Amino acid sequence: MATATWNGTVIARSDDTVVVEGNHYFPREALTAETRDSADTSVCPWKGTASYLDLVVDGEVNPGAAWYYPDPKPAAAEIKDRVAFWRGVTVTDD
Repeated sequence: MATATWNGTVIARSDDTVVVEGNHYFPREALTAETRDSADTSVCPWKGTASYLDLVVDGEVNPGAAWYYPDPKPAAAEIKDRVAFWRGVTVTDD
């Protein structure tokens, strides 16, 4: 079981994460926090183009704190539409 927290609030929890390059990728349905689409993107040479989400917890916004690959390259197919975190989000193995 992996748990993602930000500002003391659990924002995702699942026993079905995929770990790639040290990051847990959670199923979208595991997210319990409100999210908003971000205009930010980035490109990984082997995974493809990542899209970002802003997290909203108790009225506070953590911009671009989550990312996912809506259309990953074949080598990263297992993380399609799964969400990973950074920017102050803590992920632990329970």
